[in-house]
Amino acid sequence: MSNPAAVAAARAWIGTPYRHQASVRGVGADCLGLVRGVWRAVCGAEPEAVPPYAPDWSETQQDERLWARAAAHLVARPLPDLAPGDVILFRMRSGSVAKHLGIVAETGCAASFVHAYSGHAVVESPLSLPWRRRIVARFAFPDRRS
Repeated sequence: MSNPAAVAAARAWIGTPYRHQASVRGVGADCLGLVRGVWRAVCGAEPEAVPPYAPDWSETQQDERLWARAAAHLVARPLPDLAPGDVILFRMRSGSVAKHLGIVAETGCAASFVHAYSGHAVVESPLSLPWRRRIVARFAFPDRRS
């Protein structure tokens, strides 16, 4: 099921500078900060405080901390069927923990996603095959405002 409000909220963050652990539209965000900001726009208050985290997302311990927290607060969806507004979780390297998030903006021929790109900003990127191959989980925002 598509979530146009999540897509619009994510696109409103485009151009926000990349800042590790930040979640302030126009000021700074990392990938989790972007998802947190979209959560606030479409669901309301955040469900829990986010503790400090390192850029390696607990790779040395092989702890899927980001995946576990996403599963605790978002609604898991089957992987093959992406929809606009979905939160997608990426494993950037084989054998490492999943540590990057994005929000699907478009599907089909012009598939794209919004994400905070390290060293750059929040951008909308093509959801190309190299990105698609790295997706390990798909989630939807819960319906909290109705």
